[in-house]
Amino acid sequence: MRPTLAGEASKSPTPVVEDYLQVLHYLTRDGYPVIAARLAERLNVSAPTVTATLQRMERDGLIEHGARKEILFTREGRAAAENIVRRHALAERLLTDLLKMPWYESHEEAHGVEHALTPNMEARLLRALGNPTTCPHGNPIPGLGRLAPDEFPLDEAHAGDSLTIQRITEEAEEDPRLMKYLQEHGVEPGVQMTVREAETLNATVVLDGPHGPVSLGFGIAAKLRARRT
Repeated sequence: MRPTLAGEASKSPTPVVEDYLQVLHYLTRDGYPVIAARLAERLNVSAPTVTATLQRMERDGLIEHGARKEILFTREGRAAAENIVRRHALAERLLTDLLKMPWYESHEEAHGVEHALTPNMEARLLRALGNPTTCPHGNPIPGLGRLAPDEFPLDEAHAGDSLTIQRITEEAEEDPRLMKYLQEHGVEPGVQMTVREAETLNATVVLDGPHGPVSLGFGIAAKLRARRT
């Protein structure tokens, strides 16, 4: 049975609002302060469009604003966001686990599937997939998995560290070329790697992994999470 969260919205949000809820969830989960300008950048829409949508979401009881104008979930909004994020992750799993799509392609393709999943389909898909706790990129599925307490951004690694790639954040997933590069070079969840170099001068991390050395700029490395082993 699909996990049920307290306060889950009885009225389904529109696909546009679901997209906003999804990005809000990702940003909040990864510790970024959420403001309208950041949403406009992530969603690639104009500032007036973001303002109008946020006003509608606030009117519908999905969000509220904090003392510093940051965007916060209400209880109902958080439940709705976790619902769409869970469906997105299961759509990715469907594409990678059952349809054998490369995981670097699954994020974009899942957007065409997630909005069509009914609760009955979701429950059946969970069983068919063996009740996964993460998406193919290692991010926890709401209600099923959780963040590792000892994970850290890969740009904070040090030369000589032995580590395991924990997850690739959705910020990285938005770049298909980056995702393809990571998969082709074996940088994926569960893979053990060693940090050959971590140079602050040229802002580069060089990893040794199963496919040989791979170089990542700090900006890209910051979008990955790892755990020391």
